[in-house]
Amino acid sequence: MGLSRRAVIAGAGLAAAGCSTYGGSTPQQTQAPAGTELAKTADIPPGGGIVLGDKGVVVVQPQESTFKAFTSTCTHQGCTVANVQGEMINCTCHGSKFNIADGTVAEGPATQPLAEKKIAVQGDSIQLA
Repeated sequence: MGLSRRAVIAGAGLAAAGCSTYGGSTPQQTQAPAGTELAKTADIPPGGGIVLGDKGVVVVQPQESTFKAFTSTCTHQGCTVANVQGEMINCTCHGSKFNIADGTVAEGPATQPLAEKKIAVQGDSIQLA
């Protein structure tokens, strides 16, 4: 006895729904409002940075006195990036690496860059803009 067309279509819909949740959803992170202090400039070494996963941001200093921020959500499967080392933003879930200068992919499996976040440096304070 074969499967009805309705059973096959329903099964395909369930399979697709299951696949769409595997790594396809971005973890819910608190989006800090504009003006929120993220870090002090002294906290961010030149060529390095810090991951503020609870705020959904990674803050870096690609060059002396130049600060940038990117989303801390990896574009591969939505993991929070783990750290900043060797001038790379590293996601240890699957090995993706992003350039601290512009958030572009340096090493996959990610294929899309990290989205840049607007920040402002006021005195020694780095804030979301």
